[in-house]
Amino acid sequence: MATLHSDFVHLHVHTQYSLLDGACRLQDLASIASAMKMPAVAITDHGNMFGCIEFYQKMQAKGVKPIIGCEAYIAPESRFEKSSRGIREASFHLILLAKDELGYKNLMKLVSIGYTEGFYYKPRIDKEVLAKYNDGLIGFSACLKGEIPHLILSGQTDSAKRTADQYRHIFGKGNFYLELQNNGIDDQTKINKSLIKMSKDLDIPLVATNDVHYLTKDAARAHEALLSIQTQTTLNDPNRMKMQTDEFYFKSPEIMKKAFGDIAPSAITNTLEIAERCNVELDFNKIHLPQYDVPEGATREEYLKKLVSKGLEEKYEKSDKVLESRVEHELKIIEKSGYTSYFLIAWDFVNFAKSKDIPVGPGRGSAAGSVVSYALGITDVDPLRYGLIFERFLNPERISMPDIDIDFCIKNRDRVIDYVSNKYERENVSQIITFGKMKARAVIRDVGRTLNISYAEADRIAKLIPEGINIKLDEAIDAEPQ
Repeated sequence: MATLHSDFVHLHVHTQYSLLDGACRLQDLASIASAMKMPAVAITDHGNMFGCIEFYQKMQAKGVKPIIGCEAYIAPESRFEKSSRGIREASFHLILLAKDELGYKNLMKLVSIGYTEGFYYKPRIDKEVLAKYNDGLIGFSACLKGEIPHLILSGQTDSAKRTADQYRHIFGKGNFYLELQNNGIDDQTKINKSLIKMSKDLDIPLVATNDVHYLTKDAARAHEALLSIQTQTTLNDPNRMKMQTDEFYFKSPEIMKKAFGDIAPSAITNTLEIAERCNVELDFNKIHLPQYDVPEGATREEYLKKLVSKGLEEKYEKSDKVLESRVEHELKIIEKSGYTSYFLIAWDFVNFAKSKDIPVGPGRGSAAGSVVSYALGITDVDPLRYGLIFERFLNPERISMPDIDIDFCIKNRDRVIDYVSNKYERENVSQIITFGKMKARAVIRDVGRTLNISYAEADRIAKLIPEGINIKLDEAIDAEPQ
């Protein structure tokens, strides 16, 4: 941080992972933060932490400290109550930032609870669970959709003060901030005036943010189109969801200081103080794998070797020095890399599926290069017959997590997932998310719809884009003059 000298930090930022709402692409975000010499930047996507790892890595690569956070949805009462209570989407907004590893773990816990226990329109938490998992977290009162701003606008000033005091007690003194925003909205002026007075009355510090949804001011129109795609409306619909102004961009420190310097200079300097306090460090070199429980009297390595030997007898008519040498080589690397349990677990659930007559694919990708995988029945392709190389799967010179792609019949796939969840406990098992991206042709059709261009015309333009899996719009423009 010492080499960068900006005196403001953005702590409320929605990236591309605020799906169809945030338009800050992570690589561009990292570049603009670095160019503005910001010592740090926070990620606070709506209700999720999808982008945190990619954000962390891209920020670090640009010399900017990544601050891990989330704009959580908090239920008016209990997260289990599925009614609106007159509040849109039955939730308020609340910014949460992780100070340390404990805060990062608590943030993940809260976000997960939002989906598994509190989901109603949005993934919601409540004050009860927030009080339980508040250690290591900093909270902000959020935007106009925050609980305190909502109460102020409703004329319930005393309730707003009580709520602010409640949050201060939940987070602990110095860990809760009243958030000021100035995006050219009249209601914000009224709220800011009330929050500044509340800050003095309750001794709760202020923080300035800009609720960033896109990177530059001229991207506001594109962001409107993105919101229209999300809500399936058109840009000429007067009732469409949209931002009230074009001020929700990644403003320079100078612009932010100008907006708040006269009314609340501490709100600017506090962004640096908060950035100094947030120091989550993620270690990508440490592998966290469950340990497979082997029968009593055997080590995991011995048990794996026994299973492999049995499998070799079934797969090969006779052994030879080439086969023996290859198996010994693979087992040595597997043991040295710490992946013995990994192979045993994969064998376990593939074996379960086959024992229940659930069709299993022959194996895809580099795992097919392992004789051990073949002997265990994880894959059904003989790597020696086809000259497949083990090191493409697990290379001792570049140890990274081996990837075993296994296909199960869709009709009974749930039985395999249930087996794994029950055996290794449900909190240790998760399915990996897949993010769909707007491809060049699809985005032409979607934007065409938001602009009220006929489908036929949008489709004609889309079909001018050359065939290609990952072709980008600028590449298409260069390749096709029309």
